[in-house]
Amino acid sequence: MSEASSESEDPLTRKIESMLVRSIAGCTALGSAERQSGGAAQETYRLSVIIDGREQVLALRRANGGQYVRPSEGHPGLATEALLMRCAVEAGIPAPQVHYVLTPDDDLGDGIVMSWVEGESLGAKIVRSDEFAVVRPTLARECGRILARIHGIDLDKTGLRGRLSVITPERFVQRMWDRYIAFDTPQPMIDYTARWLMANLPDNVEMTLVHSEFRNGNFMINADGIVAVLDWEEAHIGDPMRDFGWLCTNSWRYGGPGPVGGFGEYADLFQGYEEESGKSVDRDRVRFWEVFGAFWWAVVSLGLAHQVRSGQDPSVERAAIGRRTTEAQVDCVNLIIPGSLEEVSPDSSETTTDLPSAAELISVISAYLRSEVMPAVTGRNSFLARVAANGLDIVAREIISGPALRLRETERLQALLATDEGSLDELRWGLVRALRRGERALDDEALVSHLRNTVVGQASINQPKYSGYQAALDRDS
Repeated sequence: MSEASSESEDPLTRKIESMLVRSIAGCTALGSAERQSGGAAQETYRLSVIIDGREQVLALRRANGGQYVRPSEGHPGLATEALLMRCAVEAGIPAPQVHYVLTPDDDLGDGIVMSWVEGESLGAKIVRSDEFAVVRPTLARECGRILARIHGIDLDKTGLRGRLSVITPERFVQRMWDRYIAFDTPQPMIDYTARWLMANLPDNVEMTLVHSEFRNGNFMINADGIVAVLDWEEAHIGDPMRDFGWLCTNSWRYGGPGPVGGFGEYADLFQGYEEESGKSVDRDRVRFWEVFGAFWWAVVSLGLAHQVRSGQDPSVERAAIGRRTTEAQVDCVNLIIPGSLEEVSPDSSETTTDLPSAAELISVISAYLRSEVMPAVTGRNSFLARVAANGLDIVAREIISGPALRLRETERLQALLATDEGSLDELRWGLVRALRRGERALDDEALVSHLRNTVVGQASINQPKYSGYQAALDRDS
């Protein structure tokens, strides 16, 4: 494209080509630059380039909109990501080869040019596709070996120590708790989980390099195994068991049966790590970080809902994900306060003779989106039609079951707080404030029973097919 470029060419494409020709040895032209889907904070482009007379494929990853992003706590920046990937390759960790790190002279923002790796990174496909049936049984052990190599990278010899944040377990929990508090919404289970985490902080932690985003969906595989570890943007110095907990968090199992990424077992993961590193895995600390993973996703989901309410991003996708905070809260229930559940039937006073009822009308519209709209559109529009249909299903379930669940929640809160006054929202705030002040003991059976029943009840509305909800029901049976 270099000699054939014209005034009509996209300015961004021309900048990318100019950068490649200057910085990549033997590169004479850019054939195409195709932006890939996904990525809210960073953009990824598939680059077809001519190097030494042959067509090759590279990848460009840059900050969204061509920004220059100042590194912050837990976010070391793309230049440090490039160093991390280079260190990973030297340590025998599968990672893309870095060819060039953008500079301000390139006028493209922060970014990295690296090798393009072919493989599958979609977590659901890794868990379910027949294509990976043979490799799935070996993935957990391979993950353990890779994590051992990540944690074994020498922070001083590589120069990483001076470029990465040190984040203690306490700092991690407090930072996320503060983030949730800023949303100004009463979610007692989140406060309870934060209290539990603060009461169970790991001690005597040997701090190492932590990938922090190592999970199903953030590495790429083929029929032989893992071919690239991706997404190093949250790497830091901290408790290495954090990586185990994140890999095993239920949200990243994609409905698969295995506790490790949906595809494997704890024993295989730990064995791979211990064989490679010669160090033992602390199972209690792994559980702590698994609880933290659910807590983290509960808060982040609320953050996406906050973007809708504030008008920052009033999209149907953000609104739907906001309701997924209940999934993560159910995972917290299953991990730290499992137990029996009340049986609550829909309130008969909410029935109606309207024909059709509101719930019936919503169900018809939802079915129309699935049967007529989705097949008629493609790509993102088809995806958003499915999201919209799922959202309508939530509304229909809330119309049917919500009143009875809210009534029982109100009654339990009144008993807990010894009051018969206040709206449901005011009662929730009363419990939240009591939890934050440390006025309610974590082992108070009335408290944990209320939280368990409230969260599981809400999950029956928001996502009754979620594995964590089904697990809560199975524990009760």
